Amino acid sequence: PTISTTNSVAAITSLTSIMSMKKAGEAVAKQALKVPRAVTAAESRLVEPSKESTTTTMMPWRGWFSRILQKNMGEERFQALRKLVLYRPDDIHDMHQIPYQTTKVPLSDKDPSIYRQFRYPSPGSEKGTIRIDKADPGTPHDDPYNVTYYSRDTARRNLDPAYPNTDIQRMKLALMDPESPEVQELSEQLDPQSSPGNQGRFATGPTDFDDTGGLRASMSANHASLEESLDANMPDHLPYPEWYTRQDEIVAWYKERDLPVPMGATGFGTVPTRLRVARW
Repeated sequence: PTISTTNSVAAITSLTSIMSMKKAGEAVAKQALKVPRAVTAAESRLVEPSKESTTTTMMPWRGWFSRILQKNMGEERFQALRKLVLYRPDDIHDMHQIPYQTTKVPLSDKDPSIYRQFRYPSPGSEKGTIRIDKADPGTPHDDPYNVTYYSRDTARRNLDPAYPNTDIQRMKLALMDPESPEVQELSEQLDPQSSPGNQGRFATGPTDFDDTGGLRASMSANHASLEESLDANMPDHLPYPEWYTRQDEIVAWYKERDLPVPMGATGFGTVPTRLRVARW
C-alpha cells in the first residue's frame, strides 16, 4: 500500500507539473499580431485578439476618381463641386450605415479629446464582465437570444383581414339583421381564416427548448399562445408628451417674445450627440 500510494502521489505531481508547463507555454506563445490580418483556425489558439483594427485601408483603390478631380481642379473648386453634386458630402460617416472603427465622433464642441469610436475597444476585449442589457426581467424576453417581436407587436394587432378581432366583429354583426343569410354566414366565420398554427410542434415533433407556448419560433406558433402574449403586452398606461413638465416654461418663452403659443413644443429631432452614440 505504501508503494502504491507513493506512486499515485508521484503520478499526480507529474501530471500537475505537465499541466502547469502546458499552461505556461500557452501563455508565453499566445501573443498579439504586430499587423492585424486574417488568421487560420490553427493560428487562432496562439494569437491574442487585437483591440483595434488596422489603420491601413484594405481598399486602396477607393476614391480614386475623387483624388484625380481634386488634383486637377484644386481644393476650392473640388469642394464646391462636391457640395453641388453629393448629398451631405460632409457627413462624418460618409453615409455608411456601419461606421469605420477609425472614425472619431466628437462629443464636445470645446474639448476635441472627448470622442467615441465604433466598437472601440471591442466589447470582447474589455476586461471584466460584459454587460448585456436585458428587457423585462422574469419574462420570455429576458433571454437575450429571444428576439421575436410578433409576440408583443400590439401596434399591428387585428390589422390582418384574415385574423380580425373576434369581439369587434361580433359587435358589428349584433347591429345587423340576424335573419339575414349573409349575417348568419359571417357569424359562422368568426374564427380565424388563416392557419391555426402548429400548436407548439415542429414537423419533426414537439419543441424541447420553448416554454412560451410555441412562440419562440414562428414555425411552432399558434393563435392561442399569440393572443395570450399580446394580451400581456397590451399598453395599460396613458402616455404624456415629452414637454408635459415644461408647459409653463414654454408658454413664458413665447409670451416674452410676443409670439403665438403653438400646440405642444418644438425641438424634436435635435437629440444630443451623446444620446446618439451606442453604449457598449
